[in-house]
Amino acid sequence: MRVPYSSEQQIEANGLTLTYDSFGSPEAEPLLLVMGLGGQLITWPADFCQQLALSGFWVIRYDNRDSGRSTKLDAAGVPNLPWQLLKYLLRLPVSAPYLLKDMAADAVGLLDGLGIKQAHLVGASMGGMIVQELLIHYRERLKSAVSLMSNTGDRRLPWPSKEALALLRTPPAKDRASHIGLAVRGGRVLAGSYFPFREQLARERAAQAYDRGLHPAGTARQMAAILASGSRKEALRSVTTPTLVIHGDADPLVPVAGGYATAQAIPNANLLIIPGMGHTLPMEMWPQMVAAISEHAESAAAFAK
Repeated sequence: MRVPYSSEQQIEANGLTLTYDSFGSPEAEPLLLVMGLGGQLITWPADFCQQLALSGFWVIRYDNRDSGRSTKLDAAGVPNLPWQLLKYLLRLPVSAPYLLKDMAADAVGLLDGLGIKQAHLVGASMGGMIVQELLIHYRERLKSAVSLMSNTGDRRLPWPSKEALALLRTPPAKDRASHIGLAVRGGRVLAGSYFPFREQLARERAAQAYDRGLHPAGTARQMAAILASGSRKEALRSVTTPTLVIHGDADPLVPVAGGYATAQAIPNANLLIIPGMGHTLPMEMWPQMVAAISEHAESAAAFAK
């Protein structure tokens, strides 16, 4: 069974133009998906979105600022990431053209433009960090929240594995073929060794991302925003929105300690640890993840009453 799909559209939000699409009926419960570093809206697999929509949601996915077909802030320049990373390690202030809380304001602007007063939010990786900023600064706009393979920004948390850290330091590819090769190698690292790595599918998704619009300079600005935004640990202690934390225990990029730390920081948060899952959305786990998100949203609605 397939649900209705609304093709890509653009909307003015927070002074930017954001590109989005959606699955399901606008009459259903709105569920906004927030993607991570450098990711485009298509990084959320369409079939995963279909499954969420079949669970009763109006699923909306969008390109963050500086990614995909949304506004690019090239006038802000390209951050010197090695220098900013060194300052981060030395616990010195990190500069960035914008912060994660500004990206959270983008999400609110999108909701405003769509006429949505409250929504369920699911954020992956950097997207989880953006959702956490929404929990802190815009709690009245969230019915429930899911922080997926993310962390609190606490500098004391474990770093990525050597292999995953090397991916962050790899220069952008200069052409389509090189990008696909890098994406496949990176995808293999992030997937871990438990769930099967589907190389052909990874190649197809990398090609689609390249053709749709990669923006390495924007990814660098997003990375600087992560480094400059600091820890959310203490602010998360005041969160009252029902929150679910999902994390894989084989995540090489955002180690599972980040998931535990997020759940510990947010009062009454629920925690789902998925054995063997890396920094990916393995299709074998989609039914469990969709069920967990749906059940969490339903319990949040019951809590609100």
